[in-house]
Amino acid sequence: MSFIWKSFLLILAGIFLLRIAGRKSISQMTLAQTVVMISLGTIIVQPIVEKSIIRAIIGAAIFVVSIVTLEYLELKFNFMEKFITGKSKIVIQNGTLNIQNLKKLRLTVDQLEMRLRNHGITKMEDVKTATIEPNGLLGYELNDDAKPLTVGEFKKLLASHSSFLQNVDQQQHSPSEKGDIFGEIHHATTQNHPDYLN
Repeated sequence: MSFIWKSFLLILAGIFLLRIAGRKSISQMTLAQTVVMISLGTIIVQPIVEKSIIRAIIGAAIFVVSIVTLEYLELKFNFMEKFITGKSKIVIQNGTLNIQNLKKLRLTVDQLEMRLRNHGITKMEDVKTATIEPNGLLGYELNDDAKPLTVGEFKKLLASHSSFLQNVDQQQHSPSEKGDIFGEIHHATTQNHPDYLN
């Protein structure tokens, strides 16, 4: 019975400590956060086999406090962020591969192309800048010609096209100076007719 109680208590303690540690998914974690989360799992499961449940919770709490402290230091000091998390690395600049940074990241061209395809990018030349972020995800900016049309741009284009069509329509349907007999009625203007018509 104590085995069930220990398991239940450890699950609750784990949930509580992970809530304090943050809500990032595995793909968004830094290296330090990943190490702490893996260690937490090991520490929390250990007392089920052994007897010291309090020591396990205290050990897990120390790990969580350490990760929260590291995140605070990253916010306060730029060099700590660079040391713990790292910085983004540019892998494509103006459609050209940065081979040096690919080597530093130990990333092959095929792996980079796979990531580009996952984002719907078919040509490397369409990419203005592409980076590998500290969490391993791909960040990119497309060239102006390759960017998809946004709703705002579409509305501007539609408005300019509509005003152009209205101008053309008005020119076609505006009463001409000569020969518009209906315009004469609407505007109640009189024209001088030859004497033989009067």
